[in-house]
Formats: sequence, structure tokens, C-alpha cells
Amino acid sequence: MEPEWNDNQPIYRQLRARVVDMILDGLIKEGDALPSVRAVAAETRVNPLTVLKAYQQLVDEQLVEKRRGLGMFVSDGARALLLQAERQKFLQEQWPAIRATIQRLGLTPAELLTPAKER
Repeated sequence: MEPEWNDNQPIYRQLRARVVDMILDGLIKEGDALPSVRAVAAETRVNPLTVLKAYQQLVDEQLVEKRRGLGMFVSDGARALLLQAERQKFLQEQWPAIRATIQRLGLTPAELLTPAKER
């Protein structure tokens, strides 16, 4: 995790988003342990309480589970839950603007599916 932060949202939410991306990308799999709070805090140069808050949000969302004395682990089914939520978010927030642009430009499905190299 690179310690570059954007000022538009709290760091704990950015940390949460990075873990979610890592789960979706398969870098962290279901059953895998998350890096320790201390390790992430040191690597990203943020307060351990900030990392803990991000991890706690993942626990609250049932994407991560705490195992006493062992750490935090990605829950079974976490990737499926995330995919469902991310797909819904995409369809509600991003797709309408993309669809409007496609219609405004008069692009056809064939043009959209043709790789840029071939155009």
C-alpha cells in the first residue's frame, strides 16, 4: 500500500477502499490474514487507530472477521458480497453517464467491442 492520500475523503475510508480493491483483484483471498494494524500503520505512516478504524469498518460489513489472538481474516463470501455491491454501485453511479456519452457520440456496440489498436 503506497502512502499517498487524497484530501477528498478520510484516510480510514481510503485504507478500506484499498483493502476492498485487493480482495476484488484477488491479491488477498478469502481466508487470508490481513496485514497487521501495526505493519500497515508503519508502512503507510498513519496512526494505528486510523488503520484499526478501517479494519473495523470491514468487520462491521462482514467482509473481515476477527480471530482472537490471531488477527483479522477475509471472510468466506467476502468477494461475492463486494462484487455484488460494486456492480450495483457501478450501474447506479457510473453507467448512466457512460451510456449517455455513448448515445451522444453515436457509438455502436461493434465499435465499443473493437480493440483500440484496430481502429
